[in-house]
Amino acid sequence: MLTARLGYTHKRMANAMNIEFDSIVFEENGAFVAHCPQLDISSCGKSVDEARANILTAVRLFLEEAARMGTLREILNEAGYMPDNGRERPPKLVSTESMAVSIEA
Repeated sequence: MLTARLGYTHKRMANAMNIEFDSIVFEENGAFVAHCPQLDISSCGKSVDEARANILTAVRLFLEEAARMGTLREILNEAGYMPDNGRERPPKLVSTESMAVSIEA
């Protein structure tokens, strides 16, 4: 579970809102892609650590822009987040697994 800490400037961090999210990292064509399923945001990097750092930045920027536009609460509600003592708790990720189906081609 990663946490994006929102604050418009470092001076306003006392008013920061913590928003937790899951990140799933997979390899695709030599790059590492980090995906946040709750918000449907992805980012990538040349390593797992770079992909993780980039997803934190991408989620933070997305949520800060939503806050500036006045749509943050709506986005979090639609994604299933619940306010909890100054934090935003995401819907619980229950399972990730590799699966396959067979189709006629």
